[in-house]
Amino acid sequence: MLARKGVWGTLLLFAIVMSGIHGGAFTPTEAAGIAARGAFLIALIRGALTWRIFLGVLADSARTTAILFTVLIGALIILNFVNRAGLPDGLLALVTGNDLSPLMVIAIIIAIYIVLGCVFESLSMLLLTIPVFFPVVKELSYAGLGSEQILVWFGIVAVVVTEISLITPPVGLNVFVLSGEVKDVSTGTIFKGVTPFWCADILRLTVIVAIPAISLYLPRLFYH
Repeated sequence: MLARKGVWGTLLLFAIVMSGIHGGAFTPTEAAGIAARGAFLIALIRGALTWRIFLGVLADSARTTAILFTVLIGALIILNFVNRAGLPDGLLALVTGNDLSPLMVIAIIIAIYIVLGCVFESLSMLLLTIPVFFPVVKELSYAGLGSEQILVWFGIVAVVVTEISLITPPVGLNVFVLSGEVKDVSTGTIFKGVTPFWCADILRLTVIVAIPAISLYLPRLFYH
């Protein structure tokens, strides 16, 4: 009976979170908090939450929060150094001085994200790279996009390529994290399992880069 209640509670929680996000009741970040509170209540109702488990959850949460803040503070320090060193301006001068086409510049940026995905997680990658690539992309005359449109489009591209880089071989950070959690499944098997997904993601990325209007359709509706 308790297991059945737990299943129905989980389905109800999923329905609340997804309907709230798509209905505009709360943001995905707020939905994470609602989901965490709902999962806590479900665990209490099922009697699956002991003091030992509860303290372990608190310790894991504190550890994760400390890691994220360490990454954030470190990224801010590095970004301050990068800006003072003039790297964004130097990169922009390098691009304009070598007369690179906008498509070639985008391809180079995507390649950099793929490489960084081998050693960084998504938050670190975005915090470290967006301020550097921002002025370069803003000055590109790509596919007739305005300065605001191209930044929105580049934000979409950056998120997509970042997620791709985290699951692609030979080193996909998310794959190794999953491999560490699932001890009885080899890393090679996991890579084989995610291959259709990153292949589909690369196809999606190609379409977004080739036809920016597709990814900008919804933003334009909200803008108007």
